[in-house]
Amino acid sequence: MKPYKYAVIFSGGKSSRMGRDKALLPFGGYNSLAEYQYQKLQNIFQHVALSAKTDKFDFKCKVITDKYEASSPLVGILSIFESLPKVDSIFVLSVDAPFVDKGAIDTIMGKESNAVDAIIAESPSGLQPLCGLYKKSILPFAQAQYNEGKHKLQDLLAKANTEIVIFEDNTPFTNLNHPEEYEEALKKC
Repeated sequence: MKPYKYAVIFSGGKSSRMGRDKALLPFGGYNSLAEYQYQKLQNIFQHVALSAKTDKFDFKCKVITDKYEASSPLVGILSIFESLPKVDSIFVLSVDAPFVDKGAIDTIMGKESNAVDAIIAESPSGLQPLCGLYKKSILPFAQAQYNEGKHKLQDLLAKANTEIVIFEDNTPFTNLNHPEEYEEALKKC
């Protein structure tokens, strides 16, 4: 049995630095980075979904579409918990972080506690708000942030009771934001 319940891959970003939708770029033998991440997490979690503005994917998957007009990871967090009202916690991973592996996920999930609203990775390059566990208890903070027009997850995490998990290496958290980063990542997979 898979050890963890729910994971959601955030794949609704604008990909402005990449110049095209990075969620749909081929990767690791799959038609898209989204499918690569989805299949990887299917081996670890009982339920996996993708968060996006629309269902743009060419493979069978559960898609949770944003319920708000604004476009941000904060909107994704709100939309996920509103779409899954019986779910108490979700592991969140960005579609453009393909090197986050089971070891990193186990480290984060191993810290699970009822005393916190979120458990988030931090690497030498900084906080990784799209690699962590979010609890439903964060919703009042998230809704308040949304109502104030503050969409940065760092701001949300600063207000909530957040546990930080320190990682000594940036490698797992490499984001594919630019074409050259994507090309370099293709050589590693």
